[in-house]
Amino acid sequence: MTIEQLNAAPEAAAAEALVRCCGASAWVRAMLASRPFATAEGLHDSADACAAAMEERDWLEAFAHHPRIGDVASLRAKFASTAQWAGGEQAGAAAADDATLHALAKGNDDYFARFGFIFIVCATGLTAAEMLARLEARLRHERAEELRIAAAEQNKITHLRLEKLLREDA
Repeated sequence: MTIEQLNAAPEAAAAEALVRCCGASAWVRAMLASRPFATAEGLHDSADACAAAMEERDWLEAFAHHPRIGDVASLRAKFASTAQWAGGEQAGAAAADDATLHALAKGNDDYFARFGFIFIVCATGLTAAEMLARLEARLRHERAEELRIAAAEQNKITHLRLEKLLREDA
């Protein structure tokens, strides 16, 4: 999809494309209101501005649009519209040994119990062991700090997905 196609798309189609990048409905609405985008850089600048206006409930909604790291079943079922993107982003988890996958699953459960939302990390380029190390380190944070870190990771993912969107054939 080109910038021109995103700008010209009917609102529903543009919203469907944008929600694949960030699942927060407030962010999608703000991005739709920001159209037209002059350039890819302008699209990314708008994404940052819209993210900066998000509140906790918006971040939690965005997080809910992600499968847990290494959760292949969720990736296939619940997240079909982003499964290809998320699968590539989580490629490091796919190659993990059983012990690391079990540790990730337990860590995800512990994380959710502590913070009330799933562990979000920009997993592109990370091995499962690296994701696990980040998860374990972040378990020590206070909730407010962790929400800020998770939001920053979500923003990285959003930008990667915007780039993927712009590389897709319409």
